[in-house]
Amino acid sequence: MPNQKHIEPTVNATEIQEIKKILVVCEFPDVFLEELSGLPPDRNVEYGTRFQEAYRMAPDELKELKTQLQEQLDKGFIRPSSSPCGCPALFVEKKDQGGKRLCVDYRPLNAVTVKNKYPLLHIDILFDQLAGARVFSKIDLRSGYYQIKIREEDIPKAAFSTRYGMYEYLVLSFGLTNAPAFFMYMMNSVFMNELDKFVVVEHKLYAKFSKCTFWLKEVSFLGHILSEKGVAVDPSKVECVLNWKQPETVTEIRSFLGLAGYYRRFIKDFSKTAKPMTSLTKKNAKYSWSPNCEEAFQSLKKSLTTAPVLAQPDVTKPFDVYYDASGNGLGCVLMQEGRVVAYASRQLRKHEANYPTHDLELAAVVHALKIWRHYLLGNTCHIYTDHKSLKYILTQPELNMRQRRWLELIKDYDLEIHYHPGKANVVADALSCRAHCNVIEARPTVRVLCCEIDKIELPTKQLAELYNLIIEPTIKEQIITAQKQDKGMAFIREGMDEEKRACFTLDDQGVLWFKNRIVIPKDMELRKRILDEAHMPMFTMHPGSNKMYQDLKQKFWWIHMKREIAKYVSECDVC
Repeated sequence: MPNQKHIEPTVNATEIQEIKKILVVCEFPDVFLEELSGLPPDRNVEYGTRFQEAYRMAPDELKELKTQLQEQLDKGFIRPSSSPCGCPALFVEKKDQGGKRLCVDYRPLNAVTVKNKYPLLHIDILFDQLAGARVFSKIDLRSGYYQIKIREEDIPKAAFSTRYGMYEYLVLSFGLTNAPAFFMYMMNSVFMNELDKFVVVEHKLYAKFSKCTFWLKEVSFLGHILSEKGVAVDPSKVECVLNWKQPETVTEIRSFLGLAGYYRRFIKDFSKTAKPMTSLTKKNAKYSWSPNCEEAFQSLKKSLTTAPVLAQPDVTKPFDVYYDASGNGLGCVLMQEGRVVAYASRQLRKHEANYPTHDLELAAVVHALKIWRHYLLGNTCHIYTDHKSLKYILTQPELNMRQRRWLELIKDYDLEIHYHPGKANVVADALSCRAHCNVIEARPTVRVLCCEIDKIELPTKQLAELYNLIIEPTIKEQIITAQKQDKGMAFIREGMDEEKRACFTLDDQGVLWFKNRIVIPKDMELRKRILDEAHMPMFTMHPGSNKMYQDLKQKFWWIHMKREIAKYVSECDVC
């Protein structure tokens, strides 16, 4: 054998040798065949393609599976497959009408599929296209996916396994990652050039009559109710929010905020309200459900149930923007002809918390312009602010770098900034406005209250379609209350000797006076109100510190009064 092994390597294709000269070949002639005669014998190792096992189904599901497979085979939607890959089939309950839809768990295939980046239309764009509509119809394609063919070379990739064998789809199947994007592409390619015409017949697309609706005054669409009045939240979709139990994990909080956030355009100050809950979702944040979280949780649920009907925007008419800026966040309201179009809000970023009041107010305006750019750019826009100095931002000569950058953005818009005293923000069911002395705002629907107001002949102020009853105390009433709560005032009253009595006096109402001037306690909010009304009157220019002091000292007195007035005037942005 060693000699034979030595001879064996000399055998090669270039030499013609007779088999008889090589003993090992002569010993095993069956190994050296000129060609294969048939299938190989059974071996311990055999090549095989592993498919993901079909999901086990209940007897009723197997019966339904067999029926649907046969129907789709008869229609030519599927065919038997020998594809090297396959995914398991399963059933999904159909919406509303019951029944089962055959789907495929294509997760392994989707994981290696290059995603189709064709954009799906934003829901707000879809709503805007319906502006001005009074009658609505919905057309649902009959098995819309099955009306789109799969390319021949890609058919084996869509194979699926069942109890009754392997099949592959020749048409678009439920479960493929790019199916929604491609379906949107097809619909846009069909309807894009004929948005106002009916072209389903021309392109041989077929509708299912039982799922179509025609000539309705209102219609359910993507979780909303559309009508001539505008857009409202679909009550059936909000029901699950009302029944939502208190979140116990961060994941449950994110899930709730995701669902509630879908309707955030209906909720005033959504970001501010949800802040206690969103703070728990931050990285490394300790989960602790506080009373503030519970209050935010219940407030969001209540806001959804009382959400108003939002008006559809008309880009041919001017828009009004009301905003609010505070240390908690920015809130904006877009209105048109006295009706709310949308709400928007966000929390302050870390660096914005250090902004001065003027910049924070301007940041709210910029936020509104950016988020509603598609409405406001090219249209007349009125910005209403309760920060009077902001009215002069467009003509202010000295600006910091941040203000200059924002001003460049503002100049792209045809807008006017109007000073509106007090907070003019619109809430879900009321417009809260400032009321002085004898001005009362009331709901016209409350007939009894309106009659009583008419009897005492108090003037009323109408604000669009929504009203709120607000009565603010006069300055004198506020001073009386502040004096009673101030410890320094009590000390002066109790310790007045003969010398002090010559300067300080008490009237019948217990109000403390210094000579002929009312004493203002150390209440910064009260003092600021007095200074604001003296320095920013409705129809005159801002007075200087000397003029302002001479005017105020006729009626009021407090320690270091002149110094505080000078400081206030020096910090006025307009001056």
